[in-house]
Amino acid sequence: MTAHTITLSLPQDVISLLGPVPAQAAQSLTEFAVLGLYQEGRLSTGKAAELLGLTYRGFVALLARKGIDYFRFDQQAWDDEVQTVMAWKEQHA
Repeated sequence: MTAHTITLSLPQDVISLLGPVPAQAAQSLTEFAVLGLYQEGRLSTGKAAELLGLTYRGFVALLARKGIDYFRFDQQAWDDEVQTVMAWKEQHA
């Protein structure tokens, strides 16, 4: 993976919250960026895990630690899933 360097000007208070050393701050910013892009639907689970150097399971665990939902259903998608499960259940009862 190719890495690029960017320069950011952030308030000292923000930098202090990101990590006590520049490497930790950079890692925190990368994590925030990847998680934000994932939440916006711009990154798949697999790609987000890859970018953070995590396994799929590790990424799902990170989502849980951060309180980020892995399953994202709107009401229609949820209703469709429930109907699919109920139909399967009736066929296999």
